Amino acid sequence: MDRVVRVVRVERSTGSIDRTRERGTMPWPLGIPAAVAVFFLLVPLVAMLVRAPWSGLTRILANSTVLDALRLSLLSASAATVASFVLGVPLAWMLARARWRGLSVLRALVTLPLVLPPVVGGVALLLAFGRNGVVGKAIYDWTGFALPFTTWGVVVAETFVAMPFLVVTVEGAFRAADQGFEEAAATLGASRMTIFRRVTLPLIGPSLVAGSVLCWARALGEFGATITFAGNNPDTQTMPIAVYLANESDTDAAIALSLVLLLVSVVVLVALRDRWLRQGPAL
Repeated sequence: MDRVVRVVRVERSTGSIDRTRERGTMPWPLGIPAAVAVFFLLVPLVAMLVRAPWSGLTRILANSTVLDALRLSLLSASAATVASFVLGVPLAWMLARARWRGLSVLRALVTLPLVLPPVVGGVALLLAFGRNGVVGKAIYDWTGFALPFTTWGVVVAETFVAMPFLVVTVEGAFRAADQGFEEAAATLGASRMTIFRRVTLPLIGPSLVAGSVLCWARALGEFGATITFAGNNPDTQTMPIAVYLANESDTDAAIALSLVLLLVSVVVLVALRDRWLRQGPAL
């Protein structure tokens, strides 16, 4: 009898393993569109590598204009990420935890730049913060400072476009976080700000990193809102703008600049994901 029971258990466990293997196997009707998707997404990148002017790459990238554009892109994207973090994390907490009437409408409005054409965002920024804008006119009359077509204008445009990526990611983390730890800290006498700083933020640490990386990558590649609001001059020419201008006259230079952006984006995303997000929620 014991032998029969052992045989049944072995058969059941073997069947369970077989079923697990079956579940991990993709049905061929799904494999075809998946392969097409991989082909569609990777071929443009491979084509860029194939057509890259490897022999003249050093000469192109040694140009001072290119280096200035790269430096501005990295600095402005980092500044936009910091601004998005400082402003976006409290906003994400409010959207996730507050119980106000009309909060769903506010959520839709603050995440609108996710789907808004970047050029439209640039026009909206001009109407708001331009010299004659709704807010910009008061700033200019008071301080004599005009935000558009300056380096600060680049940061503002990138923040406007990139912040919703951080907000959406972090809001989801706030919703999913176990509030039992926060309640335990409250019973021990911790203030709300202490709980937020020492309990809530560490709980959603991987999502904070994920949202920041997405925000930084989006800011680094921003073009439409930047060129509309900040223009194209030595103080506002970012790498995407430099790529666009180079593509009109020198294809090799455009490819070389695109490779730099591609390399920087891939290195940052892969490094941060592997180090910080391996145990956290997937992007």
